[in-house]
Amino acid sequence: MLDYGRLQKRMGEIAKEKAEAELNFLKSQINPHFVFNTLNAIYFLIQKENADARNALHRFSDMLRYQLYEMGGQKVPVEKEIAYLRDYMDLQQLRKDDRYTVRFHCTEQVKGFSIEPLLLVPLVENAFKHISHHKHQPNEVEVSMDRQNGQFIFDIRNSRELLPTTEKPGGIGLQNVRRRLELLYPGKHQLTIRETDQEFLVNLNITLS
Repeated sequence: MLDYGRLQKRMGEIAKEKAEAELNFLKSQINPHFVFNTLNAIYFLIQKENADARNALHRFSDMLRYQLYEMGGQKVPVEKEIAYLRDYMDLQQLRKDDRYTVRFHCTEQVKGFSIEPLLLVPLVENAFKHISHHKHQPNEVEVSMDRQNGQFIFDIRNSRELLPTTEKPGGIGLQNVRRRLELLYPGKHQLTIRETDQEFLVNLNITLS
């Protein structure tokens, strides 16, 4: 049993090292100066009257900068992760019409601690991927964050509809989140996923050190 436990731990470490190596390789293939200079040039090509397009490009630039520079394998302030999620959800909202409602709630208690970078966004991506497309009923994605009794509480809900498909909500994205949580927060997290005919709900609790 001890050997099996050591093997499992080593396999987790190898998976993490592989992911970090892949990220570092990706970064090495991108010339950040070229990317941001190009984005800056495109920004000024957009007419000043088109504020939505300028704001969207600015948010995308911030998100890209976060991915390239802020996640070198270390935890980041939760405030930065929140800002990233806000930008991501705002960009997703631009792709939807007025039949879709996106809500983001974050209490004042969610501050002053660090979290693994890009841990939450796959859950939000999943919600947008599987959101309903009703014509006469609400289509919603709602995210909320709180901090209570040493716990970081993350909840996300999206409306859904039953479609004739073999693809289950979640898939590889949720599997990866589970693996990261097991590796990064062993014994300090609880991930609960529920689904009904109308909703898909995820609750994540992380015990803060």
